[in-house]
Amino acid sequence: MNIKILELKKDKVKLLIQGEGHTFMNVLTEEILKDPDVDVAKYLIKFQFSDPELLVTTNGRKGPLDAITDACRRISGSCSELLESLSSGRS
Repeated sequence: MNIKILELKKDKVKLLIQGEGHTFMNVLTEEILKDPDVDVAKYLIKFQFSDPELLVTTNGRKGPLDAITDACRRISGSCSELLESLSSGRS
């Protein structure tokens, strides 16, 4: 996954996330919004086959890149739990 930082401030970041679509971006923005320090998490896909731009703003107590990183870790943890459940269910 290639990520390009378009704008970075103390409480705001705008990223271009290459190769992703609505499925991943919906999950990511919903998870970011669970953070109480996040004010805005939204994405925009300008054209049908263009890469999404992610905008995250925070209240200043946490940096926006930290909020994104934390959300990605929570998503990864949920996926790991699901994989473990599926593996243990096959026995």
